[in-house]
Amino acid sequence: MFIFGQFDMKIKLIPGRSAGTVVAFYLQSADGPTRDEIDFEFLGNVEGKPIGLQTNVFTNGIGYREQRIELWFDPTIDFHTYSIHWNIHQLLFLVDKIPIRVFRNHEDKGVEYPNYRPQKLLASIWNGENWATDGGKEKIDWSKAPFIASFKDHKIDACIWNGWDAKVCSEVNQRNWWNKLKGLSRWQKRQFEWVRKHFLRYDYCQDINRFKNQLPKECSLPKY
Repeated sequence: MFIFGQFDMKIKLIPGRSAGTVVAFYLQSADGPTRDEIDFEFLGNVEGKPIGLQTNVFTNGIGYREQRIELWFDPTIDFHTYSIHWNIHQLLFLVDKIPIRVFRNHEDKGVEYPNYRPQKLLASIWNGENWATDGGKEKIDWSKAPFIASFKDHKIDACIWNGWDAKVCSEVNQRNWWNKLKGLSRWQKRQFEWVRKHFLRYDYCQDINRFKNQLPKECSLPKY
């Protein structure tokens, strides 16, 4: 179990028709109604249409923070590196070192942040045909099975939870180097805005109908 660090995984996604499938790479605390969770979810599609990449953040059991992008490459042809950089200041989702999402620690402003619960690293593939592709309209074609996603070269550079004191992982020192990153560099900001401008397909912070004009508090706070 870990609290803060960087987690990298090289993944090659399901080729051909993958509609209805979900491939996931994520961090999760002990399962239950108050879990924390940090998700990469790859949403399958019909042939000829791009696989969607959805990210989500759960804090104290509450999610509903989905963002969805299309990737600027075909993720079924070769391996690409997907990374979670989680520290005391912010949570970064990166694709080949390019930041695609930032979730800031705004606890001082009343926004919950995954700060105290140790999490384990997980990967899975599962049946999400009720929602994953075109709102659930495209179902899994089982004649195309088996559906194979490939994972390799995972790297974990993180604070291992000692079982009783999470504060050790919050210290800023050479061992906890990830806690030194307080924000995005100028170049990372440009990359992040490039992704949002060209590849963002859904952002819960823009969905006023879903939240009935009462968007979550973090939506009005700085992204980086």
